[in-house]
Amino acid sequence: MQNHIRELRLEKRWSQGQVAQKTGVARQTINAIENSRSVPTLELALKLAQAFGRSVEQLFELDAEVQKAVRRESPF
Repeated sequence: MQNHIRELRLEKRWSQGQVAQKTGVARQTINAIENSRSVPTLELALKLAQAFGRSVEQLFELDAEVQKAVRRESPF
């Protein structure tokens, strides 16, 4: 999964600590998400989207290979 947390955070000139405070998590959690070492819970993804004023889809996206696999396995 790819994310755009770092780019959006830098656009707003927020530190990782500020994002963490806005979303109620540790700064290390934000660092792990930015560096793709951790995937946020749905609750945290929604809090991040709200903090940045974006949709979850604008913050996170599946890798191309995963998208292809989902399409292949979908009955629709």
